[in-house]
Amino acid sequence: MVFSALTDALRELEAEGLLRERRILESAQGVRVRVDGREYLAFGSNDYLGLASHPALIDAACRGAAQYGVGAGASHLIVGHSQAHHRLEQELAAFVGLPRALLFSTGYMANLGVLTALLGRDDVVIADKLNHASLNDASLLSRARFLRFSHLDLAQLERTLAAVRGRRKLVVTDAVFSMDGDIAPVPELLDLCERHDAWLMLDDAHGFGVLGAQGRGVLEHFQLSSPRIIYMATLGKAAGVFGAFVAAEESVVQTLLQRARTYIYTTALPPLLACALMASLHLFREEGWRRGKLQSLIHELKNGLRTERWKLRPSSTPIQPLLVGDNRETVWLAETLRREGILVPAIRPPTVPKGQARLRISLSAAHGHEDVRLLCEALHEAEKRL
Repeated sequence: MVFSALTDALRELEAEGLLRERRILESAQGVRVRVDGREYLAFGSNDYLGLASHPALIDAACRGAAQYGVGAGASHLIVGHSQAHHRLEQELAAFVGLPRALLFSTGYMANLGVLTALLGRDDVVIADKLNHASLNDASLLSRARFLRFSHLDLAQLERTLAAVRGRRKLVVTDAVFSMDGDIAPVPELLDLCERHDAWLMLDDAHGFGVLGAQGRGVLEHFQLSSPRIIYMATLGKAAGVFGAFVAAEESVVQTLLQRARTYIYTTALPPLLACALMASLHLFREEGWRRGKLQSLIHELKNGLRTERWKLRPSSTPIQPLLVGDNRETVWLAETLRREGILVPAIRPPTVPKGQARLRISLSAAHGHEDVRLLCEALHEAEKRL
């Protein structure tokens, strides 16, 4: 029976410490949450600036609901493209300094839409091996020749670019890698693309709102601009809401509007969320202290966590991975913290490579310095128990 095979496979996952479980969130997202009936100090959210429950966003969403209702009711190309969507696209393009932007419902859909609309069998996509799963899936679905280079290995990438031939070549990478927190060397990547006539697609899901003086993302961080760049960022992390956008040259975005199936064949984002996102952009610009506080919290964690058994990976972003290695030990450590009232997610293969299981500590501007000290103390105590 097919069901017995599925059951056996699930048992194997459990035996290997790889079985995932959901917990039920009973409160608004924040640094203190109620989960499964208990209050926790949480270090697992991507709400890096603490905007997910911000009163200004809630107020903007309520005003948007009063004007536009709750659902968009149709796809963008039928009658679902509201004035709120249109204004947000214009503001996003201006914010990241690119000619035009297009809204998608999720980052996954944005990545699928871009690669399948722009590439085909005669093309080549070259990807960092630690890219997000959505980029890998999009590369496969594009039907282009799919090549990968070792993480941040620019020499290997250059050799590949020089050797391959195709109608179009596209290099695709996370801007901030979601499980390691390291930042891609975008200036060097762009230089290689210019020398080998390739496009550069950047998935800035974890940099948008965080990097740059005004939170404009990895392009502001490196002070870069180029017509070769296709920029994608999500709106459910630092922006605190939901959705994603792609920004690029006019011809690229117009092609996506005409050909990206994940844009054409889905209901538009609720307009009230577009209203909330415009409030997010205002806070990005006006409350730079949030990014400053993040940096001070990162410094606090790096200085305060002195375990011998587990080490923080090098990262200057709110993603601070504590490498454990063994799957079961990682689960044990997460459960030990949970019993102390602290939530930190255990990340295991296939999300990360085999033997690199970790706790993914996510910091938010809503955390206090005392919160970070409590986490460090709990990890030190856990190490003593071993």
